[in-house]
Amino acid sequence: MKMKKYTAATMPEAMIQIRRELGKDAVILRTKELTSGGFLGLFKKKRIEVIAALDQQDAKSNSLIERKPAISNAMPLEIKETNNAETDLAAEMAALKKELTSALSNQTRHYALPLQGLYDRLLHNEVHPQIASGLMERLLEDAASKDVEQVLLDTLVKRFEKVQKPAQFEKKFIHLVGPTGVGKTTTIAKLAAKSALVDKKRVAFITTDTYRIAAIDQLRTYAKILEVPLEVAYSLEDYQAAREKLAAYDLVFIDTAGRNFKDSAYVKELERTLDLQHDAETYLTLSITTRASDLSEIYDQFAHLPIKQFIFTKLDEASRYGGILNLIQQAHIGVAYLTHGQDVPDDIIAPSASHLARRVMEATARA
Repeated sequence: MKMKKYTAATMPEAMIQIRRELGKDAVILRTKELTSGGFLGLFKKKRIEVIAALDQQDAKSNSLIERKPAISNAMPLEIKETNNAETDLAAEMAALKKELTSALSNQTRHYALPLQGLYDRLLHNEVHPQIASGLMERLLEDAASKDVEQVLLDTLVKRFEKVQKPAQFEKKFIHLVGPTGVGKTTTIAKLAAKSALVDKKRVAFITTDTYRIAAIDQLRTYAKILEVPLEVAYSLEDYQAAREKLAAYDLVFIDTAGRNFKDSAYVKELERTLDLQHDAETYLTLSITTRASDLSEIYDQFAHLPIKQFIFTKLDEASRYGGILNLIQQAHIGVAYLTHGQDVPDDIIAPSASHLARRVMEATARA
């Protein structure tokens, strides 16, 4: 890996230097505008500082895989202005190594047909480029003289099979957590209705979503329809009292408040108001309409909780399902349920590995 800092009057001049010294496969890691000289804020000279790098191993990679021109794919990254123009380059280079590895892994690759079509489909469905590239490498090894689409489907099925487990409640207290607007309350109603009407379980509700009156009213309506009790908990003490009161029931579904997923205080508040450890299961509920990159960030916020499985909602509103594959690769846990629509107790399924694999390979949504 070769990295170097360049300074020039303009970006085109810097690009000429970079191409001459590092070649056409160089990657722009950072750009920054520098100013110097001047008098009373006037007549300052502006220059461009560019940090570029070349992965020498990738530059020598075999001809089966061709990268797009690295310069056009690179994204300039902002860094804070500094008055010290003599920043230690070696220290800065060390700090950028991790970013370079990530940047290189995210570059779009080119494959021979028909693999290119499958690769483009995966990227369109928001499968992470590194995961998509790994799948293509497997196809290059295994798909000679075969139906490559079927081989890819079989490969995805095997990946899902590693983490998929039967959707069943093994504990009494079932928590649904997740950001606001993903449909936790409706999903809880679907799960409770199925448990009561199909599985003949005695069910009850607890809600800790006391920030939205509408959420309490919605769950109270479902409780009346199902003729099951509902307890409202404003604190950990209320929650513990509700658990004791409903201890005789087979399953108690707990609706939790949703907040901005970037607010780490929200997750800490969950731990202060819920007992997620004793006779309890926790399911992270996510909308598949959320961008794949945001799904990863959401999981990171909740990852320290004892998440048993994912529940993905709003499949009827989605057109891309690659975020499901990204998350199971990241978290190594499976998907308990998929929901689509508002009908209770319908519009919910426990997916198989093959069902999830087909979803990930779809080009457009279907309910």
